[in-house]
This record gives sequence, structure tokens and C-alpha cells, in this order.
Amino acid sequence: MKTGWPELNYAASKDTLETLHLWSQMLGKLKIKTQPWVNHSWHVTLIVTPTGLTTGDLPVQNQHFQVDLNLIQHQLNIKTSTGQRRKLSLGNMTVAEFYKKLMHALAELGIHVPIYKVPCELENPVPFDQDQTHRTYNPEQASALHHALLQAQKVMKQFRAEFRGKCSPVHFFWGSFDLAVSRFSGRTAPKHPGGVPGLPDWIAQEAYSHEVSSCGFWPGNEALPEAAFYSYIYPEPEGYRKAETKPEAAYFHETLGEFILPYEAVRTAEDPDKTLLDFFHSTYDAAAKLAKWDREALEV
Repeated sequence: MKTGWPELNYAASKDTLETLHLWSQMLGKLKIKTQPWVNHSWHVTLIVTPTGLTTGDLPVQNQHFQVDLNLIQHQLNIKTSTGQRRKLSLGNMTVAEFYKKLMHALAELGIHVPIYKVPCELENPVPFDQDQTHRTYNPEQASALHHALLQAQKVMKQFRAEFRGKCSPVHFFWGSFDLAVSRFSGRTAPKHPGGVPGLPDWIAQEAYSHEVSSCGFWPGNEALPEAAFYSYIYPEPEGYRKAETKPEAAYFHETLGEFILPYEAVRTAEDPDKTLLDFFHSTYDAAAKLAKWDREALEV
């Protein structure tokens, strides 16, 4: 990690990533049950911290609580506004066991938040309390993902600061398991077709109710089995797929409908931060130009 960007290997860490994905969904579902609805589902996202992922403040009954996945000390930490705490060690355990321990720890603190047990945005999901398959937690792989998220977040916050229009925070979507930031033109968009597995169509349609240019980071999945950065616009203007982008390693993925920059191309670059910013700038420039956004009003 000479540059601060750790090496990531999707094939080697796939099992850990899948387990973490499902664990993180439980934290996100706690947010769904305790937070008022915010446009584009921004209220349900997790935040990357120096130690891992957090729900932030969640109100329930007559107290507040927070749940953290600490990927440095490899613990699940729960703390409350009454000063109580619970700590669970992270290790190889099934999703069902993790769910049971999480709910038990919350109940001990007087916190009762029944969540919908079926994972979101996954094909053929298994309810948390029945999942005996996903059970791998490799501490080194979890820490590498966390450090990559921190590095990506730093650059994405810089990119976000360059926009004065409506823009999301840099936040972690546990459904798709990616770090994202989204810029909006202010204009409404055509109705989204929906069709996201395990997600009601109305949620996707509300999320894409307005023109949006979004970018982010994935640690990899079956559709793209490598860590990568992405960038897209909805609705997609004519000519976008053929736009010139930077750096040379960036390309348009026809199946995903997004520009992709392999994480390895950033990690091994002479200046990783600049390389990633070049990707975000060039793909956004193409999107905003072709979609005729009011850039003078929107950009700093």
C-alpha cells in the first residue's frame, strides 16, 4: 500500500464480501424502520468511518442508538444515548447466527426494531435467520475493503465539492453494496422501468425521479467480478456511450450501461487520486454536455 490504495482481489475475497454484504443489509434495515423517508432513499445509507461502516444516530422508543461494523478491530459495536454498549466479535459465522446475535444484543438494550428479514437487490434471497450458507469473514480482506472505501471516499468528496446543485452525500448503499455520490440537473426524468431484484418498482422510480449523473465504487460482484469505479447518467443522452473519457483504461460496459474504470488501474497509477478524478470529471463532462445541463448554474 505504498500509495495508500490496498490491493483487492475479488476472486479471493468473494466469500467475505458476500457475507459482509448481508451483514450490512441488517444495519440498513434498522435505518429503514427508524428513519423518516428521504428522497432517493438517502436515509437508509451507511456511512464510511475511519473504523468501518456506521448507521449513525437511530431513534427508538425513548433512546437513541448506533450500530457500527468495525473492520479494523473486527467487532460489531452498539452504543446508546443512555451510555450502554454491546460488543460482538466478528469472525466466521453464518448470516443466521449474526442476525440472532444482533437482535439479542439489541433486545438486551431494550431496543426492539423488527426488520424485514429478506435481503434486497439479490437474486433468490434467503431470509437472514435461515441463511446457513454465507459464513466467511477474513479480517485481512475486510480491512482491505475498508481502506479502499476510505481512499475512494476522499476523492469522491473532492468531486462532490465541485458541484453547487442538488447533490447526494458520499454514502454507502448496502442493497447494491457500493459507495456512491450523485449529481442532479434539477429536471425531472422519464419514469424508471424498475425491475431491480428484491426492490419494489416504486423505490427505483422515486430514486430516479430526476435527471442524475452518478459515480461510485464497487468491490465487485457476479456481473463485474473485479473491484471497479463506475459512472452513468439517467436518462442516457444519445452519444454518451461513445464519449471520450479518461484515463485510457476506462471503458463503457454495454451490459451494465455504465462507464467502468478498474480499481487496479487506479491503485497502480502514478497518481491514483488524479487518475480517479480524471475518470469522474471526463464521464460527468460527457453526460452534462450531451444532456445539456445548465453547468454555469450547477458547478462551482
